[in-house]
Amino acid sequence: MLRVSRSNVVERASRGSIWRDQRGRRATEDPQLVAQLRDLAAQRPTYGYRRLWALLRRLRARLGQSQVNAKRVYRLAKANKLLLQRHTGSPSVGIAHDGVVAVERSDQRYCSDGFEIRCDNDERVNVVFSLDCCDRQAIAFAATTAGVSGELVRDVMIQTLVTRFGPDPQHHAPVEWLSDNGSGYIACDTRSFARDMGLVPRRTPYRSPQSNGMAESFVKTFKRDYVAINALPNAEVVLKQLQAWFDDYNNVHPHRALKYRSPDEFRQYQSIQTACPVS
Repeated sequence: MLRVSRSNVVERASRGSIWRDQRGRRATEDPQLVAQLRDLAAQRPTYGYRRLWALLRRLRARLGQSQVNAKRVYRLAKANKLLLQRHTGSPSVGIAHDGVVAVERSDQRYCSDGFEIRCDNDERVNVVFSLDCCDRQAIAFAATTAGVSGELVRDVMIQTLVTRFGPDPQHHAPVEWLSDNGSGYIACDTRSFARDMGLVPRRTPYRSPQSNGMAESFVKTFKRDYVAINALPNAEVVLKQLQAWFDDYNNVHPHRALKYRSPDEFRQYQSIQTACPVS
């Protein structure tokens, strides 16, 4: 008659005096968690709350502590003013791009691009890199204080193939090499060399950086998380730091597309999944 479930009445009647409803939100005051979050934010000032959550997850796993979800980290970061200012960049107007750069498996497509680092003394360092379009690993790079030439691009191609396929890299399945239309990439010698090494050159349309969006995103990340927060007195100092920055990116940097694993963590996860297939 009262439209009350009898099972609910029985459950309520059987509760003891010490019963407490556990559905309430956890208190935001957690000094240990906040201290860990502050330390990570101080080490990685350009990381948003989701990447901080990924680093916090690794740290607490090493310490044998219970895990926290991303929403709780967001509340704590907001309460302690650790959130980054929202910035999505200026709206871009250009060629519509509806293709997909990412691929399902490693060593199917590599993307490559270059960027410039300007030092405090007005010296400039040009960096060319290669990136796997599946696991996002920065496979190889080459840097110079001169301009980006076809020879520099070919050096990166060789480093990339040797890193992935060993000292005799010509015997492998064809891999796409995606790049823009820079002179070092479209040179006849570079394209011929790429085909001889088992690479399939692919160029983006003119004035369409979105077509090589993964490489463009890497440049933005690298400049924000490494170049912008480190000392750049001269080219010599920058050249000495580059290897450490690339290693840190591969070992530490969490990616949303990789379920907030770093590229190296994702490659280890891939190898485990391949070694232990589910029948």
